[in-house]
Amino acid sequence: MARARVTLADIAARVGVSPKTVSNVVNGTGWVGAEVREKVLVAIDELGYRPNLAARQLRKGSSGVLALALPSLAEPYFAELAAVFVDAAHDRNLTVLVSQTRGQRDREIEALDGIRLPAIDGLIMSPLGLEAEDVAERRRDFSLVLVGEHGERIAAGREHHVGIDNVAAAAAATAELIAKGCRRIATIGVQDEGAAETSRDRFAGYALALREAGLTLDESLMGHVRTFNRAEGSRAAQHLIDSGAEFDGLLCFNDTLAIGALYALAVRGLRVPDEVRVMGFDDIADGRFSTPAFSTIAPGREAIANRVLDIIAAPDATEPGHHEVPFALVIR
Repeated sequence: MARARVTLADIAARVGVSPKTVSNVVNGTGWVGAEVREKVLVAIDELGYRPNLAARQLRKGSSGVLALALPSLAEPYFAELAAVFVDAAHDRNLTVLVSQTRGQRDREIEALDGIRLPAIDGLIMSPLGLEAEDVAERRRDFSLVLVGEHGERIAAGREHHVGIDNVAAAAAATAELIAKGCRRIATIGVQDEGAAETSRDRFAGYALALREAGLTLDESLMGHVRTFNRAEGSRAAQHLIDSGAEFDGLLCFNDTLAIGALYALAVRGLRVPDEVRVMGFDDIADGRFSTPAFSTIAPGREAIANRVLDIIAAPDATEPGHHEVPFALVIR
């Protein structure tokens, strides 16, 4: 015999409060004292209450479900970003469905049109293949917030975009290397094709910091990559070394490139930080346990998630466009 669904009234009876109070706790509305809220949450856990999403959608016009579409969950930055979004949404009594697009335009358009998705209240996407016209022609009218540097370009002031100032962040990272005495700073992360907005923004910040310090931009110090991963970081670092380029600082456009570069430097007998100081970007968990250690830029994942969720909760309360969140320089 099927077990009867636990209702708000059942929770209310267990705690000794009104169903309305329980509803306020479940939906994050109204005011409920901390002690009562905790008792309600304990009762929800003990009785196994699960909200009826279909009834919620009919009653409130919302499902409490969001979709998060990211290029690759194998890339640590995106995996950690997804984890932050899931936790931040859970704190607001929301559920996040996470999908992987591989940065392919057709898969990103599917997400944009809600294909293979249930009723959702909003979509958060970090696109690589989409174009502005794809966004303009989307078939679903749920709230959309874009993240990532390619997302900023195609948002073009008509859609919401949340992120840091990548140029300023890369300039700050480069300035830190200069402050530590580096005068020939190489880069790893220059991209010549594909969705290269991240690479261009971070290179622009690097070049800006060099100019401000009176240092020359040297093309022989530019490490080119196809994608941002460990293998490409290692390959690019080996190429710089083999080319005979002399460098005492290395700015990597993300932490996985930095980890790959550290491997190549170690194999070639270059000591970090005695001979080469390394700077990453993204502050992923793996980087915090790297030996030798390297500094990085923390891109404000929690701030991004909460700003996005604020926008989805009240999409008309803020003008579309770029919404900037702060970054932090992490020194190790």
